[in-house]
Amino acid sequence: MGYALRARRLGIDTYQQPVAYMRRDCKVCLAEGFEAQARIELQCGAQVVAATLNVVDGGLLDEQDIGLSEAAWEALAAAPGAPVSVRHPAPLASFAAVRGKIHGRPLDDAAAQAIIADIAGGRYPDIHLSSFITACSGNRLDLAETIALTRAMAAAGERMHWPSQVVVDKHCVGGLPGNRTTLLVVPIVAACGMTMPKTSSRAITSPAGTADTMETLAPVAIGIDAMRRVVQQEGGCIVWGGSVTLSPADDVLIRVERPLELDSDGLLVASVLSKKLAAGASHVLIDIPVGRTAKVRSGQAACQLAERLEGAGRALGLAVKCVISDGSQPVGVGIGPALEAMDVLAVLQGASDAPQDLRQRALALAAGVLELGGRAAPGEGMTLAAQTLDSGAAWAKFQAICAAQGGLRQPPVAACTHVLEARHAGRVVAIDNRKLATLAKLAGAPRAAAAGVRFFSPLGGRLEVGQPILAIHADTPGELAYALEYAEAQSNLVTVEDA
Repeated sequence: MGYALRARRLGIDTYQQPVAYMRRDCKVCLAEGFEAQARIELQCGAQVVAATLNVVDGGLLDEQDIGLSEAAWEALAAAPGAPVSVRHPAPLASFAAVRGKIHGRPLDDAAAQAIIADIAGGRYPDIHLSSFITACSGNRLDLAETIALTRAMAAAGERMHWPSQVVVDKHCVGGLPGNRTTLLVVPIVAACGMTMPKTSSRAITSPAGTADTMETLAPVAIGIDAMRRVVQQEGGCIVWGGSVTLSPADDVLIRVERPLELDSDGLLVASVLSKKLAAGASHVLIDIPVGRTAKVRSGQAACQLAERLEGAGRALGLAVKCVISDGSQPVGVGIGPALEAMDVLAVLQGASDAPQDLRQRALALAAGVLELGGRAAPGEGMTLAAQTLDSGAAWAKFQAICAAQGGLRQPPVAACTHVLEARHAGRVVAIDNRKLATLAKLAGAPRAAAAGVRFFSPLGGRLEVGQPILAIHADTPGELAYALEYAEAQSNLVTVEDA
């Protein structure tokens, strides 16, 4: 039986998790025995949403009110005072398969489909999501389970189709600050006449994701119809995957993976390939940076991941090629959404101070995509990619893509900066990517788009006393001071060998 209460918007940000608030002494709590953190089902008109209950005492709510977080309010499309029915949700049958996985039973196709359907439908609370992610972390998913999850994740959302038989895509597994090659590869490849519908994620554990960086230059939350129009018009796009309902369960999982900071090769493969399948790709190039402080730390681990990606791709009808690259240091100068965007613009515009490592890395990946998709013969992709970039065709295409997505804009600039200088002379022999990423996050990235770090000390470079090592950018003095305190406490953020 459902009970109706009056909808009240509380303006509480619970990110993507719908949360409802009821008085402890309201008739629904008393009659149904609801307690704090109970799962409940809400219905307003035709909209039905699963939510987590928080119980309140005192005068915040009337007995007849149900308070709604922003996520719950938007999901229900409620109006102030609208009747909201409240009831117990149906049992979550698919979670039995998660329990089985925890105890060592592998996931089959049916279990994967049931779990992913419930996740995409919003029926898994965060505690259940955390259990599922933990059960799949490390090397707990074999290839068959990975393929089953990938299929299920791709099937849970919409699937795009394109007139071209060859649709290319690229992905980087991450862990390398500043590695924003997608914003260069897409316009190069699209300017060469290929179709490249690129969906990207926001940051999980990094100071910026591709979608975060692109958003400082153009809108990325544009919807699936707009994405289709942009690609048909310009041959490529760079949009946030969460706005186009392609593999929607992946974005839910990413939201919980972010605070847990757990990595899983199986979930990574399912995440990447499900979105490529859903976006209609036929050929995918995947960059795997390897370094002591990158996400993938050894050549052996990179080869194992590449084998799993390529093997899963074959089983799913995708031509996947992996490239193992140097992940020993940041790429470019900027670390953080706007700072990385400025690096991209410098490369596209052929500026004299453009970071050459970012340029060369992007050209190598663009060449790989052009060759994989058959636009360039083996060994000739680099020449075509460089010509496209140097001629200004890639810059023109990027501007056209931004215009089609809603308009090119200028990246924001931070209000506060502080430069850290070398205290003794020497040569840079090691860089801790993870600590640099942490420093940028403490400065406010990616939440504050202008925040982050500009890094001036590449491996092998010589530093003199007083020479800038890096500059911290923050929106507020407090965030700047917090980041600076962290930087000064790290003895091996940058390791300098005495001259």
